[in-house]
Amino acid sequence: MTDHTVFRPDSTRDPARRGQLLALLALVAAMTAMRLVYAGLFELRTDEAYYWTWSKESVLSFLDHPPMIAWFIRCGTALFGDTAFGVRFAGIVAMAVTQLLLADIVRRVTRDWRAVIVTVLMTEAALYYGLLMAKVAPDVAMIPFATAMLWSLVRLADSDDGRWWLAAGLFGGLALLSKLTVVLTVPAILVFMLVPDWRMRWLTSPYPWLAVLIALAVSSPVLIWNAGHDWASFKFQFVRVTAPHDVSLSTLGEFIGLQFAQVGFVLFPVLVSACVLTLWRGARQRDPVSLLLSLAVLLPFAYFVWRSLTLRVGDTWPMFMWPPAMAVAAINVTRLAQDGWSARTVRDSWRWITISIAVGIPFVLLAFLYSVAAPWNLLGRNDPIGTEAGYDGLAARAEQELRATGATWIATTNYRVYAMLRWHLKDSVPVIQVNERSRFLGFRDPGMDRIKDHTGLYIAQPDEEYRALLLSAGAKLQPLAQLNTLWRGTPMRAFQIDKLTDWTPDLNPPPDTPFYRPPSLALLVGRMSAA
Repeated sequence: MTDHTVFRPDSTRDPARRGQLLALLALVAAMTAMRLVYAGLFELRTDEAYYWTWSKESVLSFLDHPPMIAWFIRCGTALFGDTAFGVRFAGIVAMAVTQLLLADIVRRVTRDWRAVIVTVLMTEAALYYGLLMAKVAPDVAMIPFATAMLWSLVRLADSDDGRWWLAAGLFGGLALLSKLTVVLTVPAILVFMLVPDWRMRWLTSPYPWLAVLIALAVSSPVLIWNAGHDWASFKFQFVRVTAPHDVSLSTLGEFIGLQFAQVGFVLFPVLVSACVLTLWRGARQRDPVSLLLSLAVLLPFAYFVWRSLTLRVGDTWPMFMWPPAMAVAAINVTRLAQDGWSARTVRDSWRWITISIAVGIPFVLLAFLYSVAAPWNLLGRNDPIGTEAGYDGLAARAEQELRATGATWIATTNYRVYAMLRWHLKDSVPVIQVNERSRFLGFRDPGMDRIKDHTGLYIAQPDEEYRALLLSAGAKLQPLAQLNTLWRGTPMRAFQIDKLTDWTPDLNPPPDTPFYRPPSLALLVGRMSAA
């Protein structure tokens, strides 16, 4: 038998249990303080700066993603200004909300205090959640809403109250307003609704259908924006996913390797195995919660494994599915004895969870120290932290050249350079990405009175392919300087600054032209032309 600690009304009065609770709260508080320090000290990443530029706009949605991350950042910067901490503050809150939701899911399903504790500790032991969730991305906005949607359905199963469908619809709509990848959880919800014996009840109930309407209504800004822009973001995502790619085991290996790194070298296999066992249990018993939580992990995971055979899966794309996996792992270990597993197997299962936490939390702490305090660059020019650092030096040199040449604006052809220059210059001078203008549909005037017929600077990497596009459009480029971004004394990325004359960018070029095309479509057109 396992040594379960079951919730009772007097649980917090027991000295041992109260001590466990205080120790857990102290650890979570310490880890949260670490994330707060990280958010304030760690230099903003390129994508974070890009999403910060979104927060300065008043549009319903964006080409790349729905608007929630921009709203998150706007709330944080309203409180703490245009600082790295302000940009990232909402991510800290999102992590705390996710932990509370997971803890309540496990509490309601197991009534086991130990399971609740290890659930929270697993979130701290995974690198992405314990540290990197402080970096803002659309996934950071989606994770608490997707978790809240699953939490609502667990409440539905616990209470047998159909009104929880409405809450699930609300949170599902908010998740869609964050990132469209949340649709990968829909099959799990359908199984939750249709496989258990209650299926006829929900098929004839108005609540699930009202939940769908609520989700569509809440996420309607994305639909409205796309309807007004020729369904641009849906086309962008469709082309990116369906563009032809060769099968590559290297991208599959990279995807699996990232899961080990970001979830945990021990924790990742613990979570996957727990989900498989829970799916087996749910299918055998037709248990709705087991089916919901396990399939909310395994189906997206299977999809990403398949996609990774031909496409590089982004670092953050799968991160919405691992929080419910942590709840599954904690629930599963309390069910093994009931399933007839030996006492030794149950003890070993607890032990592996404990090991994953004991290994994971020190790894998170080491990653934090390396990011904000260590003086070394261990990977040279390949260091993933350093490749996005040092843009403050590029911005400072740009200011020098602006003064020396009398230029009044800056042109780029890379959204990362555009975003970092805007971030460091704080919009003191217009910075324009002159290509991929489909990224900027509906954006405010960046200051055309300082751009039209004025001298500018063109800042790009020396081998930037769009340099020829500018020249073919009639622009004149005069080299001024070359420099490298630096991180801990190591040159990371090379850039060239040119004086730009005799050309004014068209901020609203016709669709399907070189200056308009979104990146994936431009790449696909280039490949077809080359063929």
